[in-house]
Amino acid sequence: MKVQEIREIIKLVDQSNINEFVFENEGTKIKLKKTETGTVLHQAAAPAVVQTNAAVEVKPAAAPAPEVPKAVEPAKPAAADTENLHKITSPMVGTFYQSPAPDSPAYVKTGDKVTGDSIVCIVEAMKLFNEIEAEVSGEIVEVLVKEGQLVEYGQPLFLVKPE
Repeated sequence: MKVQEIREIIKLVDQSNINEFVFENEGTKIKLKKTETGTVLHQAAAPAVVQTNAAVEVKPAAAPAPEVPKAVEPAKPAAADTENLHKITSPMVGTFYQSPAPDSPAYVKTGDKVTGDSIVCIVEAMKLFNEIEAEVSGEIVEVLVKEGQLVEYGQPLFLVKPE
């Protein structure tokens, strides 16, 4: 199942009166459940994952994120400029990673050109690593979250200047 399909399911459940939704297809199981505040919680299981009936709570990892040397940060775009920028958002609750492995370079950084199918990051949820695509062609203007940061559904991750 593609990330875009999962996003559509999340949007439909979020906009409906449904409080809980379970979807199973070819060994993949997705469970969405709205909390009392209306936030959608996500659970996904791969075919090899054993799932129990116990409640699952997503918490940030206890280990601190690796230290990244400070560099000169580019100027942030002015508020008026951000109106014309595309926001790449998180399709789920999880942990944000800019690279496929700790010792690998980031998928993208500020100033990089991307296409609609370019992978820009990974969001890890319940030990499943979900590759996030740009969905638009353009230039990365800003990375809005830090490596290892917990992200929410719909939270902006990148600002892209569309071509």
